[in-house]
Amino acid sequence: MKRKLLDILACPIDKHYPLELFEIRSEGDIVVDGALVCTSCNRFYPIIDEIPVMLPDDLRNKNEDIDFLMKNRDRLPEKIVKQGKPIHLEN
Repeated sequence: MKRKLLDILACPIDKHYPLELFEIRSEGDIVVDGALVCTSCNRFYPIIDEIPVMLPDDLRNKNEDIDFLMKNRDRLPEKIVKQGKPIHLEN
């Protein structure tokens, strides 16, 4: 995902703008892996292989979200890993 996309992306649930970016891996101005967070509703949206997965809750794949959180638990803030919506890891 190009960083300049942050200028136009909003939360699909509550339309909050801007979203907060947490980078896990980047190459130049491209975020390869990371997460976008809505500071209004506390939902996170993973960025996987440069693609932000910004689906509403009912269309998200719970297993993919859990896999993403498990894989990146040490590189993402606790507010995503343990408190994020629509899914988070238990203590």
